[in-house]
Amino acid sequence: MGCAFPAQLIENTISFHGHACPGLMIGIRAAELALRELGAHDKPNLVAVVETDMCGVDAIQFLTGCTFGKGNLIHKDYGKMAFSFFHRPSNRGFRALLNPSLKIGPSEELRALISRISQAAATPEEQREIQVLRQRSQEAYLAADLDELFIRQPNTCPAPRPARILESLACEDCGEKTMESRTRRFGGRTLCIPCFLKIEQKI
Repeated sequence: MGCAFPAQLIENTISFHGHACPGLMIGIRAAELALRELGAHDKPNLVAVVETDMCGVDAIQFLTGCTFGKGNLIHKDYGKMAFSFFHRPSNRGFRALLNPSLKIGPSEELRALISRISQAAATPEEQREIQVLRQRSQEAYLAADLDELFIRQPNTCPAPRPARILESLACEDCGEKTMESRTRRFGGRTLCIPCFLKIEQKI
């Protein structure tokens, strides 16, 4: 069964992100899975942990309401097409990994054409072909069966704790206020991370 979101909601998600692309469609489907499994009625209690910074994260923000500012959208820079979702009150959740065995993503042909664009070597005809192939990929992600699109795995850890308001300390080098949990101690002084790295770096 294809995407259950109404067409207008998908269009609104595209407008929020700024353009349509295959990566955004992956995020739309990941958000759909989260809301289906954990409850669309209780978005304030959802938490998303994303292992990529690709376009789809915007779809997850827009559709689930998880944001960096609220502390319920957490980025782990692993470069993986994987998304973990939690429902805090029930401690239910799962990790969704894009199924690598489904051959519906960007083809080798599309990757080669995108590489030519990045080298400013693509012809106008090739640029038009890229748009056709990208559109096909987007449509394939939206049409895919949700339970086949992702490999669901149980979460091995509890939901991340809610965001906390912490004391800010003045860096003893630059003087800028810094969240206490992000300070470093060096030579008996409290430093922000940039000042610590300037002093501590080994090369």
